[in-house]
Amino acid sequence: MNYPIVIHKDHDSDYGVTVPDLPGCFSAGETLEVAAAMAVEAIQTHVEGLLLGGDPIPLPQPLEVHQASPEYAGSLWMLVSVDLGKIQGKAKRINVTIPEPALARIDQYARTHGETRSSFLVRAALQAMR
Repeated sequence: MNYPIVIHKDHDSDYGVTVPDLPGCFSAGETLEVAAAMAVEAIQTHVEGLLLGGDPIPLPQPLEVHQASPEYAGSLWMLVSVDLGKIQGKAKRINVTIPEPALARIDQYARTHGETRSSFLVRAALQAMR
């Protein structure tokens, strides 16, 4: 799943990272590369805490939604890819039957949003059950 992150830097400080879709999720790094890597780790830890608490995982909104916010005017943005499957527990292979046109739409949507078919189906099912 791709999460937008906003990067900020004050003079004589590391790069700070905020994850707008996950309130309270922050990170930092000495370089942009380190800041992005630390953001992935922070997102995974934050989501793990949400799962342990039985809370829903907020879905990332399109980058343009956040860029339109005055709070982040003039900020540097990045997208980081986070594999939430690593923290959601052991996976089990199943066999399902899905009509080909629906499967093509599912695959296209998942690809466009930086997800796998499986991660999209799990997220969509959990969201529908909320």
